[in-house]
Amino acid sequence: MAANSVVVVGVGMTTPVGLTTAETAASVCSATMLFAETPIHDRRSEPFILAEVIEGGLPGLRKEVAAAPGLTSREARMLRLATMPLRECLKSLKPGPVAPGLVLALPELQTTLPLDGQRFLQLLAQQTEGSFNPKQCAATHVGRAGGLAAIGQAAETIRQGKARFMLAGGVDTYRDPYVLGTLDLEKRVKSSVHLDGFIPGEGAAFALLASAEAAAAAELAPLVRISPVFQAVESGHLYSKDPYRGDGLALAIEKLAASGAAGAPIAEVYSSMNGESHWGKEWGVSFIRNRAVFTPDHSTHHPADCLGDTGAASGPIMLGLVVHGLQNQYRRGPCLIYCSSDRGQRAVVAAGAA
Repeated sequence: MAANSVVVVGVGMTTPVGLTTAETAASVCSATMLFAETPIHDRRSEPFILAEVIEGGLPGLRKEVAAAPGLTSREARMLRLATMPLRECLKSLKPGPVAPGLVLALPELQTTLPLDGQRFLQLLAQQTEGSFNPKQCAATHVGRAGGLAAIGQAAETIRQGKARFMLAGGVDTYRDPYVLGTLDLEKRVKSSVHLDGFIPGEGAAFALLASAEAAAAAELAPLVRISPVFQAVESGHLYSKDPYRGDGLALAIEKLAASGAAGAPIAEVYSSMNGESHWGKEWGVSFIRNRAVFTPDHSTHHPADCLGDTGAASGPIMLGLVVHGLQNQYRRGPCLIYCSSDRGQRAVVAAGAA
């Protein structure tokens, strides 16, 4: 890894197949999936099949958060999803005079009431009792690629010397009648009549980032080292009239390769592909154009096979899985993580041994 990389010193996640990083990683390794019918029905009166976090496993909302004016059921769900992984991520960091900042990825798909990112961050700070610095936080709304973009923004804050520690994460849920109904009309939700669709999921994940010096000073062992995050845009995205060529992801990987930040050929690939055939073309184009970047025997992983599509949480979840895999030596480094949003944003990052 390049000298300007940042280390990960903590991870946490809550997903449909695990309430912690270790539980999720074990479930994904064993190909466990928990897809089930829900009380929400599609336009054919068939129940939507979702991948959901078990209700009894989620913490309740603090009274002042639950009483917040205009709090929607989707916001409440996301706040509950984010609580435990944020605490898991921070469990090894001793409380200091200033809590770390946070860059958070939020859903790309909006419901009937637009999600106010800054308000959500304020509520999350209340819900988690000041676990992050509300004066150094930001939110993105670009979907799957947003989780990696958040990691990139948080890491760049550290590289610029503006913070010693930063949190980066994502939280998302498709459990919303308007969102599911819209996707159903677009024939994107997997069902008995829409076979080329995806299983909607939900989840939250966070990574605690630090400079190597800050980690050493805090007596925290670096778990993995990450490269800068490289981004590009696919002009022919799902909602565009332009032809779909797969250029965006290919360009993002080309940028990573040109930087030399991976340090060695990629041995493992973690992808946000969710089961829709649309996403296969860009990976094929990207691999062909960047074949030299990968080892001949590289492996490819699609956690959505087990978790459903976790939207904005996809990148941080995959980073957590990479951390667990490298730490427990069942994955080889360096690993490439890539995420593709519905409306064109593409992002990649490499992670390797610290």
